[in-house]
Amino acid sequence: MIMSKDKLAIDNSQVPEGYKKTEVGVIPEDWEVKTYEDIFTFLTTASNPRADLSLDKEVEYIHYGDIHTKWDCLLDLRLEFLPSISKQKVKRATILEEGDVIMADASEDYEGIGKSVEVINISERHIVAGLHTFLLRDKNQVFTDGYRGYLHRIESVKQSIDRMATGLKVYGISKKNLKNILLPVPGKKEQRAIAQTLSDVDGLIAALDKSIAKKRNIKTATMQELLTGKKRLPGFGERKGYKNTEIGVIPEDWEVNKIGEIANVDRENLTAKTYAEYQFKYISLEDVDRGTLKGYSEQVFSTSPSRARRVLRYGDVLFSTVRPNLKSHLLFNKDDDDWVCSTGFSVLRCQNDFSIAAFLFFHLFSGNINKQIETLIAGSNYPAINSSDVRKLEIAVPEVEEQRAIASILSDMDAEIAALEKRQNPSHEARHDAGTLNRKNPTHRSQPSLKP
Repeated sequence: MIMSKDKLAIDNSQVPEGYKKTEVGVIPEDWEVKTYEDIFTFLTTASNPRADLSLDKEVEYIHYGDIHTKWDCLLDLRLEFLPSISKQKVKRATILEEGDVIMADASEDYEGIGKSVEVINISERHIVAGLHTFLLRDKNQVFTDGYRGYLHRIESVKQSIDRMATGLKVYGISKKNLKNILLPVPGKKEQRAIAQTLSDVDGLIAALDKSIAKKRNIKTATMQELLTGKKRLPGFGERKGYKNTEIGVIPEDWEVNKIGEIANVDRENLTAKTYAEYQFKYISLEDVDRGTLKGYSEQVFSTSPSRARRVLRYGDVLFSTVRPNLKSHLLFNKDDDDWVCSTGFSVLRCQNDFSIAAFLFFHLFSGNINKQIETLIAGSNYPAINSSDVRKLEIAVPEVEEQRAIASILSDMDAEIAALEKRQNPSHEARHDAGTLNRKNPTHRSQPSLKP
């Protein structure tokens, strides 16, 4: 239940000087608390499906699906091309004005509930908000331009929206409930400072996203050339030609090997260890995303003696065998021996040579391996492969020194991507924490926590 201003008793004890305790938390004394209904007029939207849209009609149309997938907080119309619709079909809908806020009233997950965009640089265009949206207009200019689109990121606001959401497979919030949700309102000068900070951070994140995507594309192209021998590194393959094989054209000094000929697959690495009590870190398929370990769980065998199976070693390659198209493969690089993985992986061990393991690992993301896997799972109701299938998968293999050189190049590219992603995380945190209480800088002093 959302508590209104006249129903909540406020306890101002233990509140820092210059601040007050309110229904939305502790905020500066000069901030106010208002409802959506206090600030916004709720205007009429259209209700047309995408089937009614085209490219050459009189009125442009904003679909709620695009709010979920294309835009974040601000919709700069100088940069966007919108579909259009016949004027007759949306004659009752309100034409957008500069600074209007469009909120998606439905979502398939909680993250998207209440997601909003503020429309800027509208110029002379005629645009309406469409199906499953609320159109909000700041009736007394309580908020400054550029600030309104961030309102749904305020933690207390997002929590209130989530609490009021209803539905099973699709979640939604009603106009009646939204009108009563409370908003913290800073002064105009502070709003402008907060909006500028968030805009700057969003710009940095967008630039990092673009750079990471570019690096990944370059790595994918480089990997495809190096792992097939189409491109040879300096010092390898001088005056060598090419030959046709069962997996395509490869250098004449390379061989085609089965994975089972290069690595032990689910044999030695399944040897059990016995412990009186064994605490271990467990890696599931969901913990791995395209070579990155996102997390793990800590578990304990409490029976005595305990049997710990699938204990990992440094340099093991975890090959996802359940829904392999997810590419949840991992090159394990931990030195301690208290890690165990799910049976959803095949564990490949390359005789303690990390570079060779890395060369094999990069092959798991190649087009050649993916084609072989697709052939194996074609027509299956449960797309998975087993250890025997993994052993039979074929890759092109040069001499050991060239394998190491290729693995080094690709590992360096991964390190560059990882460094950019590391920069990405503080940027998201900065966006989340923008406006943290700071008495020494009153122009950038305070705002409730913002969701990234």
